[in-house]
Amino acid sequence: MKEFETIAAAATAMSSSGIGIIRISGEDAFSVMEKIFRPHNRNKNMAGQPSYTVHYGTIVDGEEVLDEVLVLLMRGPHSYTAEDTVEIDCHGGRLVMQRILDLVMRSGARPAEPGEFTKRAFLNGRIDLSQAEAVMDLIQSRNKMALKSSVSQLQGSVRQQIEKLRSRILYETAFLEAALDDPEHISLDGYAEKLYKTVEEIGGEIEKLLKSSENGRILREGIKTVILGKPNAGKSSLLNVLLGEERAIVTEIEGTTRDVLEEQLQLGDLSLSLLDTAGIRSTEDIVEQIGVERAKKQAEDADLILYVADSSRPLDESDEEILDLLKGKKALVLLNKSDLESAITPQMMEKRTNHKVLLISAKEEQGIRELEEEIRSLFFQGELDFNDEVLITNVRHKTALQRAKESLSMVMDSIQNGMPEDFYTIDLTDAYQALGTILGEEMGEDLINEIFGKFCMGK
Repeated sequence: MKEFETIAAAATAMSSSGIGIIRISGEDAFSVMEKIFRPHNRNKNMAGQPSYTVHYGTIVDGEEVLDEVLVLLMRGPHSYTAEDTVEIDCHGGRLVMQRILDLVMRSGARPAEPGEFTKRAFLNGRIDLSQAEAVMDLIQSRNKMALKSSVSQLQGSVRQQIEKLRSRILYETAFLEAALDDPEHISLDGYAEKLYKTVEEIGGEIEKLLKSSENGRILREGIKTVILGKPNAGKSSLLNVLLGEERAIVTEIEGTTRDVLEEQLQLGDLSLSLLDTAGIRSTEDIVEQIGVERAKKQAEDADLILYVADSSRPLDESDEEILDLLKGKKALVLLNKSDLESAITPQMMEKRTNHKVLLISAKEEQGIRELEEEIRSLFFQGELDFNDEVLITNVRHKTALQRAKESLSMVMDSIQNGMPEDFYTIDLTDAYQALGTILGEEMGEDLINEIFGKFCMGK
């Protein structure tokens, strides 16, 4: 276990609440606590109290009582940071928490940096880097499935999968090294063919993880859903209906929406990042032109496009332009204003596009439930079932997996080209190290500091 200065921070927000928590971790955590905590039983020897115990008393600054509290004692290495840890459960409120925190600092601790408690858990070997990153994902989870994925990673699902792959690579590397050092006793006859098959299998497992990264990204960030259509097709009305509140301005004047309006929507187990955009049409208005270009750019990066067409008006050049934007994308075509006399029918639109066509009326809130069901069916077949599947939700993990796969591909190329066995070990080692970065091995201090610098204070 590494030795660090004793640190402290508020582990809960400093706001009006029933409970506030001050966390202290490090070699002097217990001595800091003893300076400021007066147990209800004055005869109690706090230094001798066992781990995982809770004690009632008061926090005192000299003779002044600051608050009645509960103190939790956790001795290292069996604590979150693997260090001696004290948590003070006081009453919530900015003033009382700040006064206790200031007192803790004056008694021998220093302010913790963002994510420093979790960083210490990682540096002390209690968790690997993938588990540490899962802690922040857990805090930032937007939906039930993202929460479930984060808990799975926190429990070591990614680590276990990566360790299995590394173990297989390490075995082959060690065998090659031993054979090259002792060719008289270890033969490599026919080994290249065996190694090729093994590396191909490992590469397939990595490819499976890489394919999960897109679902993992959507699970973590939400489905980027862009609403497209001509001016006055009902895009903003649809946004308001889906959100259940008036967020976008709706008028009869064409071009009311000129910029991208983004809102978050919870749809069952999924999160949608809904973007209402400017109506797509040819216009001489410079500001509106910028809005139209932004709408097109958002459509390029969208996970899902909701194309809102005014069913009471015939298709025109603007609709044709929008239909082109849908090519190669996940999209739903929504014939809005179905409460009015139709100039476009679902059959007519189905001949123009391969995407699902739905009749809706944003004004009358008709067809909205069917729309929500279609969105769910487009992603994870409506509901993501984890079973034993590991989802890659972190861009850093995806990059490391890609590097490992490239190195394994080079091994296969070397085998096919009849290269000496020395070449195999170089690329096998590179793949092994690339996977190790996911767990926090072979990591530079600057990158580690950058990762934990994104954490919230007190965690």
